[in-house]
Amino acid sequence: MTNQHRYLPTTDQDRKEMLETIGVSSIKDLFSDIPESTRATKDKAIDLEDALSEQALTKYMKELAAKNTTTESHAYFLGAGVYDHYSPSIVNHVLLRSEFMTAYTPYQPEASQGELQALFEFQTMMCELTGMDVANSSLYDGFTSLGEACNLATSATKKQNVLYSKALHPQAKEVIHTYAYGMEYSVKEVSLNGTRTDIDELKSAIDEDTAAVIIQYPNFFGTIEDLKEIKSLLEDTKGILIVMANPLALALLEAPGKLGADIVVGDTQPFGIPMSFGGPHCGYFAVKKKYMRKVPSRIVGQTTDKDGKRGFVMTLQTREQHIRREKATSNMSSNQALLALGTSVFLAAVGKVGLQEMAQQNLNHAHYVKKELTDKGLTVLSDNDFFNEFVVKLDRPFYEVTDQLLDHQIVGGFDVSEALNEENAMLLCVTEKRTKEEMDQLVSLLVGEGK
Repeated sequence: MTNQHRYLPTTDQDRKEMLETIGVSSIKDLFSDIPESTRATKDKAIDLEDALSEQALTKYMKELAAKNTTTESHAYFLGAGVYDHYSPSIVNHVLLRSEFMTAYTPYQPEASQGELQALFEFQTMMCELTGMDVANSSLYDGFTSLGEACNLATSATKKQNVLYSKALHPQAKEVIHTYAYGMEYSVKEVSLNGTRTDIDELKSAIDEDTAAVIIQYPNFFGTIEDLKEIKSLLEDTKGILIVMANPLALALLEAPGKLGADIVVGDTQPFGIPMSFGGPHCGYFAVKKKYMRKVPSRIVGQTTDKDGKRGFVMTLQTREQHIRREKATSNMSSNQALLALGTSVFLAAVGKVGLQEMAQQNLNHAHYVKKELTDKGLTVLSDNDFFNEFVVKLDRPFYEVTDQLLDHQIVGGFDVSEALNEENAMLLCVTEKRTKEEMDQLVSLLVGEGK
């Protein structure tokens, strides 16, 4: 029965029909999974402790927080997609300003010039790092960007098969499978040769129906893939090369755009964005100019007003809210403007030379730890072509080692044993924040010298 009072709450009859539809007799049945002893009733209130004063409550909450393992209390060697990097204090000082913190989509450019300029600069810096022609004003995170890249590739090439390396981040694989299911194209994994993509298998997998090949750079295991060689495999096809790149590594590595990439995506979390238990972060999306009108979300452009003064506006938008529904190439409804602003502030504060120095420190620290471990007898499964992550084979059970590290205020690496079919394989990440004392202590404990 349709409620004739459409703007009023549901009627008793509406509730009865809904309960019958889902197969329960009363609203109480919806709470049956909650033990009765923990439920409040009209005759029994939940037994709560007496309220604390503000001072006592603050002290209690601080005691609880002190039980957490954080980057403030422990040396952090865990990466695998989210990284412990230095962030200048100015980033938060800008982001916490109310005019940025509370800003919504800048539909009125005359009232949003500051935000629009920041996003324009974000796009510019992403283009410089990736070597691409055009970048959008951000997406939700790096994995969302990758899913959108797959959609663009199948739309642009009219092909239905996407190939991805097994050296892609596991969560990225889940996201592209979800996108592919919804858009009805297929995705297929290409095996590894050691810790990098098996080029021979990739070559045999590419055919006339290949829409794209996805490569992570550096890959999930930290190894730097040969993008130029992979691009050459696509020369006689319509397939395009999608690269998911760590933007900090691009301060040292050759830009993917100069090695043949058609789309470059990733997450700017290394640039001033906290780890935050895995999010929110900030995806970037950069393409060659010919794909510009298929880019998801929005692009901010530079223009002049009627007096000839420089100004900024939202130039291209591909969502159905902004253009005819049948012309939409994405349903991506928003971006990460606040965190994109944080990325812009970070890059402006650190500068080009500072960013290169930061990346170099990551490279130096990781290679130092790798050399020390090798010299002391542990097997390192990665070759020397890595940035700040590599895989070491432990001589003891993985979690026995990580528990010992925690006892010494160290967070160890990520378990990649199953992914590499190697027992006790640990993916270690060594950033610019790690001191020599911390790195030496890690090595000592991993080789069994520490107590």
